[in-house]
Amino acid sequence: MALPHGLPDRLVLFDGVCNLCNASVRFILRRDPSGKFHFAPLQSTVGKAVLEAARLPIEHHDSFVYVRQGRILERSTAALWMARDLGGAWSMLFAFIIVPRPLRDGVYDLVARYRYRWFGKRDACMVPTPEQWARFLMEDTVPRGTSPEPDRVR
Repeated sequence: MALPHGLPDRLVLFDGVCNLCNASVRFILRRDPSGKFHFAPLQSTVGKAVLEAARLPIEHHDSFVYVRQGRILERSTAALWMARDLGGAWSMLFAFIIVPRPLRDGVYDLVARYRYRWFGKRDACMVPTPEQWARFLMEDTVPRGTSPEPDRVR
């Protein structure tokens, strides 16, 4: 299945009820004044459409997903590419890409497994401010049509 057509070049799918994930989105928003990053909760129509297109589990998905120029990145790989794309000193974190993925993902999975216990959970997804709203793809913003098959990278 193909990705929904018309997705932005940099789309971060995050767990909308996870406090750590919401803090990460706020972190990116503060460091991305040019607005190159866009966001959608995994629980949204857009999030579910992307997960379905990538053949990833829609229910109980415990990783954020970074759609970067049509490629679907997951777990530690997604985090490192996102840090690179943030620019500045954050891009130096991309050096950790040389660490074998199973080791990187093991650390990522540990945090993902305990994120609700360590950081808490919300009852509902975060609501963007009016200034941020244009950068969030929510329920009624799923683009129509399809693009070529996504390139999935773990």
